Amino acid sequence: MTERIYYTEPSLGEFDATVTGVETVDGRQAVRLDRTAFYPTSGGQPHDLGTLGNARVIDVVDEENGDVLHFVEGVVTTGDKVPGRVDWTRRFDHMQQHTGQHVLSAAFDTLLKARTESFHLGADYATIDLARELTPAEIARAEDDANRAVWEDRPVHIRFVDAAEAAALPLRKAPAREGTLRLIDVDGYDLSACGGTHVARTGAIGIIAVTGWERFKGGMRVGFVCGGRALSTHRRLRDVVAESARLLSTMQDELPSGIERLQADAKDAKRQIKDLQSRLAGHEADRLAASAQDGVVVASLDGWDQTALKNIASAIAARPGYAAGLLGGPAPYAVVVARSADRGTDAGAVLKQLAVRFGGKGGGRPELAQGGGLSGDAAEIADYLRSLL
Repeated sequence: MTERIYYTEPSLGEFDATVTGVETVDGRQAVRLDRTAFYPTSGGQPHDLGTLGNARVIDVVDEENGDVLHFVEGVVTTGDKVPGRVDWTRRFDHMQQHTGQHVLSAAFDTLLKARTESFHLGADYATIDLARELTPAEIARAEDDANRAVWEDRPVHIRFVDAAEAAALPLRKAPAREGTLRLIDVDGYDLSACGGTHVARTGAIGIIAVTGWERFKGGMRVGFVCGGRALSTHRRLRDVVAESARLLSTMQDELPSGIERLQADAKDAKRQIKDLQSRLAGHEADRLAASAQDGVVVASLDGWDQTALKNIASAIAARPGYAAGLLGGPAPYAVVVARSADRGTDAGAVLKQLAVRFGGKGGGRPELAQGGGLSGDAAEIADYLRSLL
């Protein structure tokens, strides 16, 4: 069984160990040590990275027999005494986020009776799933109290107790396992069973910032960042806001109203384009009909929406003896097929054949059909459409 240094000394990033075994697992070289500071993926927290001697540690796995497998790239031999070095930037980030989660979960639980059901720590974000929905004001209240605990710089203790002792303690959540339990005790604020790595004092968390929330499985999923991640998130947000304000030629605190104006202008422009296209549709139909070959019109009309294409095609097909197939670009192409009452072409069947060859979907009646999503060369599509008509 591997001695787990991180259980008692989570701030230890360098150590010496003896290689007790080397094997191949699923095509990868796995190393067993007599002791390790490398944390394996467990409890919502990802594994550590680092080095063993000259070999790179790329994955760490917890085995059921109590051993820890270190998957490495490089040469390691059984019996070697090797120095281990944990990627400290990654480890400290995980410590900040995980301890921050304990504090934030305790705030939700104590203040709002919102129990944490699960926790996930990703490469860029972390989330906790709460048992009930909360209002934005409630979330802000918990966030404020959690940061109060951070800035009070409370000590974070590690304790080991047996099941009987644990039963008498005010644990925030009942433990999922039996036997000796490792407890993380945020002084006067939270007491939870946990095998993860944590900072020694809450001040090292820096700050806890909620990044967003959504309804999830009858409760609430809350995203958050702590410490260094909070700083990186702030910088990204600052840069995005500054650039957006520059592009809209407005002050940063006027961005919402600037976006509303932009949306209103876009709606007005769409309405104007639609009105102009409706007015031009008849003229475009006359122009295309005049160049028809044997009453067949096939054309690719970039910049026209599907409603306008339908109006043009219908205007052409209103003439006796005409059939029209119009493509609207750019790709993927919209298509409208129409024919006059005295032609035997089935517009719906034509559209289905186009979709078989060029993808997309749509439908309609024998006299009028429309669709979209066609991909390929516009000239090739037009030639095939002409052959079908």
